[in-house]
Amino acid sequence: MRMSNISLKKILTDGAWQQNTGLVVLLGLCPLLAVTNTVINGLALGLATMLTLMLSNLSVSALRGLLKPEIRIPAFVLIIASVVTVIELLMHAFFYDLYRVLGIFIPLIVTNCAIIGRAEAFASRNSPLPSVVDGFATGLGFCITLVLLGAVRELTGRGTLLSGANMLLGDWASGLTLTIIPDHPGFLLAMLPPGAFMGLALLIAARNAWEARADSKRQKTIPMQIEDAHEA
Repeated sequence: MRMSNISLKKILTDGAWQQNTGLVVLLGLCPLLAVTNTVINGLALGLATMLTLMLSNLSVSALRGLLKPEIRIPAFVLIIASVVTVIELLMHAFFYDLYRVLGIFIPLIVTNCAIIGRAEAFASRNSPLPSVVDGFATGLGFCITLVLLGAVRELTGRGTLLSGANMLLGDWASGLTLTIIPDHPGFLLAMLPPGAFMGLALLIAARNAWEARADSKRQKTIPMQIEDAHEA
């Protein structure tokens, strides 16, 4: 079935929440766990991934009629690699300090399974507008996960939030750093990979608990609606 029959609202909901790349589908975990020691690092990589998803989905959708089945996967990889290369060069030119911090994980966006997965499962089967929305929604869900995990790790490990904001927003943002826990002694575990795994596990557990509570409410509401319908 063509996805064009599905509303843009559902595409947004599925990409950002129901099929969240980091919390549900569990793709792209390598950069997610590696760079999220601060909110700014997570936000920067999340925005780069979101832009990659939107542009690659748009390109794949626009070219879907020209790509033969035999070459579609190599073509998707070539398109994604080209987009990532442009983003990498722009970051090198305008956000050099952040570029140095993120390092190899910028070009590794090419290997993120979520990006080629959306190109194959959605963009190659749908028109440009839904494809761009799907890329935005998927990227937004991934970006939110990166930011939340970065916030948990930075707050626990350093007692601050938005440290290094000037690397993304410029010198004026140097004063945006929030010291939430004054005289924080530092918690090294939170800043290391084991802390990233623990933080991600907490986020997944929180989402699952939220969904279980919402399902419970829906199940209680359905009998009441049926009863009201019978009385009417």
